[in-house]
Amino acid sequence: QVQLVESGGGLVQPGGSLRLSCVASGRIFAIFTMGWYRQAPGKQRELVAGITSSAGTNYADSVKGRFTISRDNAKRTVYLQMNSLKPEDTAVYYCNADIRPTLVPPDLNNYWGQGTQVTVSS
Repeated sequence: QVQLVESGGGLVQPGGSLRLSCVASGRIFAIFTMGWYRQAPGKQRELVAGITSSAGTNYADSVKGRFTISRDNAKRTVYLQMNSLKPEDTAVYYCNADIRPTLVPPDLNNYWGQGTQVTVSS
């Protein structure tokens, strides 16, 4: 069983910073692309940032220059450093990963974390 567990959310003032973490655990042979999504009330879930197993990254236009995604493969962890936070960044942030649980069969499954709330407000 594979689990993704996020941490690091909370309440922060506009202009502040937060660092989200997501740890993958369980039966894991390999982790490929990892990413962060967010969903604000009444809105669809959207991609915030993604990072490949070779550390290639991509970002939503709305967070470019403010957020940085990184990963530690040895710790099976992906991070999202969020700086210059704005009220419109308020959302539940979800971790996502493409994981191959076993060598055989070579299945590739997609997993979601339970989400962590980020609230940007004065």
